[in-house]
Amino acid sequence: MLVAVLVLVAWGRVPDVWVAVPAAALVVVTGLVGVDDVGDTVDRLAPTLVFLAAVFVLAEVARDAGLFTAAGTWMGARASSSRRLVLVVSAVAVIVTVLMSLDATAVLFTPVVVQLVQARGARSDPPLLATVQLANGASSLLPVSNLTNLLVFSATGLTFGGFAVRMALPTLAAVSVVVGTAIRSDGRNRAASRDPIPDRIHLDGFARFVLASLAALLLAFFLGSALGVEPAWIALAGAVVVGLAALRCGRARATALLAATAPQFLAFVVALAVVVDAAVAHGLGDAARDVLPTGDGLVSLLAMTGLAAVLANLVNNVPATLVLSSVLPTGSTGLLLAMLLGVNVGPNLTYTGSLATLLWRRVVRAAAVEPSRRAFFRFGLFATPLALVLATVMLWLTLQVTG
Repeated sequence: MLVAVLVLVAWGRVPDVWVAVPAAALVVVTGLVGVDDVGDTVDRLAPTLVFLAAVFVLAEVARDAGLFTAAGTWMGARASSSRRLVLVVSAVAVIVTVLMSLDATAVLFTPVVVQLVQARGARSDPPLLATVQLANGASSLLPVSNLTNLLVFSATGLTFGGFAVRMALPTLAAVSVVVGTAIRSDGRNRAASRDPIPDRIHLDGFARFVLASLAALLLAFFLGSALGVEPAWIALAGAVVVGLAALRCGRARATALLAATAPQFLAFVVALAVVVDAAVAHGLGDAARDVLPTGDGLVSLLAMTGLAAVLANLVNNVPATLVLSSVLPTGSTGLLLAMLLGVNVGPNLTYTGSLATLLWRRVVRAAAVEPSRRAFFRFGLFATPLALVLATVMLWLTLQVTG
C-alpha cells in the first residue's frame, strides 16, 4: 500500500515511468507480487499495449500527413465569431478523441487550437477549456477512445458495436454539457478576425490515403468485433499499412515511427498495473469492495459513477480503473459502463484526474496561453457534476432498452 501511495504522490512531478517501474520492481522484490503474477499482468494487458502503440503511430502519421493542419484551416474558415470558434473546435475535438483517443486531442490537436486562437485574436479560454474537457468527456463512446475503455472492454462482454450503442447517448449528454458551458463562459458572441487563416483546404494524395485508411479502420473495428477479432490486431494491421506507406513516400522515418509507439508510456502502464495489483491484493481490494454499489438500477449506476469520479480525481483515472475493474464481478456490464463514465468524465474536475489533462496543460503552458486556475476549476465545477448525472441517466435509459 505504501508503494502505491508513493506512486500517487509523485504523479505528475517526475516522469511517470521513473516512478512506476522502480515501484513495480520493489513490489516484486519484496514478494508482494510474484513473478508469475507479473507475467499474467503482461499477458492480460498485451492487447491493450499493442493497440495503444498502433494508435500512437497512426496519430503521428496523421500529423505528418497534414490532417491536423487541415483541420485547423477548416476551423479557421468557419470561425467567424467567438461562438462559432468554440463550436468548430468542439466538433473536431470530439472527432479526434473518438477516433484517435483523448491523448491525441491533448498532444496533437491542442497546438492547432492554440495557433488558431492566436491568429484570430480570440479569447483563448473557452476553446482551450472545451478542448481538454472534451478530450475526457467524449472519450467514452468507443473502446478505442480511451485507455480506460480498453482496460475493461473485454470484461463488459460487449462487441465493439454493442459498446458504442450503449455509450452513445451518455457521451452525447456529456459533450452537450461541455459545449454549452464553453459557449456560456465566452459571454458575448464577438466577431473574429479572418485575415490570417486561409480558407482553402488542401490534402495531397498521401493525406487522402491516411484519411481513407482511418475511415476503413473504424469500419474494421465494428466488423472485426462481430467476428471475434480483437481491436488491437486490427489497429496493428492498420498501423503497419499506414506506416509502411509513410516510409515509402518519405513522409516519415523509421526511427520516428518507433519513437511514436511510446515505449516508456507502455512500460509505465504495465508497471502501474503491477503496483495496483499488489495494492488490491493487500487491502485496497477489500476496501473497494466494501463501498461498491450493487445492481443495475439508476441509483446504483449513479453511485458507481460518483465513486469512480471521486477515485479518479484522487489517484488519476488509470489506477482508479485498474482498482475498480479488479473488484467488480464479471458480467457487471452496467456497473462497468457507469464506472467508465466516472473515470472518463469525472477527471475534468482536476488537473491530475487524467493524464490527458496533464499533457494538455503542458502544451498550453509552453505556448503561454494556459487558462487561469480559477477559469479551469470554475468550468469543471459547473460542467462536470451535471455531465456525470446526465450521462449516467442516459446510460440507465439505454440499458432499459438494450439490456
